[in-house]
Amino acid sequence: MKGSGRPLSEAYDVALLDLDGVVYVGRRPVPAAAESLAKARAAGQRLAFVTNNASRTPSAVAALLTEVGVPADAGDVVTSAQAAARLLAERLPAGSEVLVVGGMGLRHALYAQGLRPVSTAAGRPAAVAQGYHPGLAYGLLSEGARAVAMGALFVGSNGDLTIPGGDGPPHPGNGALLRVISAATGVDPIVTGKPERPLHRESIRRTGARNPLVVGDRLDTDIEGAHNGGADSLLVFTGVTGPLEALTAPPNRRPTYLAPDLTGLLVPHPDVVRADGGHRCGGWTARRDGAAFTVDGSGDPYDGLRALAAAAWETGTPPPGEALTDALARLGL
Repeated sequence: MKGSGRPLSEAYDVALLDLDGVVYVGRRPVPAAAESLAKARAAGQRLAFVTNNASRTPSAVAALLTEVGVPADAGDVVTSAQAAARLLAERLPAGSEVLVVGGMGLRHALYAQGLRPVSTAAGRPAAVAQGYHPGLAYGLLSEGARAVAMGALFVGSNGDLTIPGGDGPPHPGNGALLRVISAATGVDPIVTGKPERPLHRESIRRTGARNPLVVGDRLDTDIEGAHNGGADSLLVFTGVTGPLEALTAPPNRRPTYLAPDLTGLLVPHPDVVRADGGHRCGGWTARRDGAAFTVDGSGDPYDGLRALAAAAWETGTPPPGEALTDALARLGL
């Protein structure tokens, strides 16, 4: 936990924002997201929208953002497909054939880097690039496996095992699909999306950020990716992660800041200090009491959550969830 005496929109020059679960869910806007981002922009913070989803082109993502009330153009969007294409362009001669196991987002990114997307292994392509696409067919997976078995470089846009399933359970993500080719060939892919570094590097390259803030709702992609890139992070609770998961996260998945939603960009974040035998933030003090944790006080419950996080994260070993449930109930979280 860090404190910031200024709103995060003033303390960081660029916000690198995840999309699904942060700005929108499916095609529905997250409450307060559009208004918060408009105010962050007005305060001088630049926004970049960073997504592991390789199926959409940047223009399509920008159109969806505009539809949910966040005006954007293609230049504001950074995709895992672009990171994959950059990595391949750095390793292959210009004009090299790349077999695309994915959709138009990946094809467009490869064209932009001077590579030639193909759909079969017959010409022995130099590489296979795989990215999520809802219409991915067995035949294309089979062609990809053939090419990898013949020695093609194997690159995956991202390793997310699942993707949001709307109001139901999650659906298989690209990480699950990568395992088809990997299991068939015994070759593991180079993965470019979050939490790996290539997508973070691509985001910094495109934005010129000097002091970026990664904003996301997932510990295993957004927050771990911020750690891997050496950046501070803001975890919001509008997506897949809840307070208990945050408190029990391992060290490489612990965010710098916590907030209920994107309004967290617009406010200062109070310091957590050691006091009264525990950790104090705002009007709350959290303590370890034997095997459990307690929290006492009043005021903003998220100040209490910050104090509780500092107490829970004091050692490298995450505490068990049952040690924290009573304290979270006391906070109403």
